[in-house]
Amino acid sequence: MIPVPFREITTNTSARLGAQPIALAAATLLIVVVGVASIALWRAYTGTSPELDRVTVARQLQARTAQASEQLVEKTKGLEATQQESIDQLQVIQDQLHTVRRVLAAQQTDTKRLSEQVSGLTEAIESLRQSFASAQANEPAAAPAARNKAVRTRVHAVRTVHRRLAKSGK
Repeated sequence: MIPVPFREITTNTSARLGAQPIALAAATLLIVVVGVASIALWRAYTGTSPELDRVTVARQLQARTAQASEQLVEKTKGLEATQQESIDQLQVIQDQLHTVRRVLAAQQTDTKRLSEQVSGLTEAIESLRQSFASAQANEPAAAPAARNKAVRTRVHAVRTVHRRLAKSGK
């Protein structure tokens, strides 16, 4: 190998690169111009522009989004109305249930009162039977006055029972 001074390498390289950068820049410029021209011709030939397509797609998406939003609002309002109707129906049913419970309690009270009255009447009838049976056993050939007394006793006992029932019913 032959040693070459540094100055000679720098001068030779500069001279060689001096002519090539212009050609390299011209070739690069030519490639860029051809690329831009081909894109312009392609767009002119097809009649579409990607920017216009993007704007159109964006508008369509906005329209779809607005429509979906409106549908959601309508469905939400429908659900709210349905829910309110259900709440109203439930309140009506609860009111009816309370009314039925009150009526049932009143009927149970009346049934109990009537049962007590029937029990009292049954006891009164039984005591009248016993008194009538004992009166007939004691005086088999009693005078008509004695029979009238027994009838009066029965009438008095029935009236007493009726008075008790009337007082307990009020």
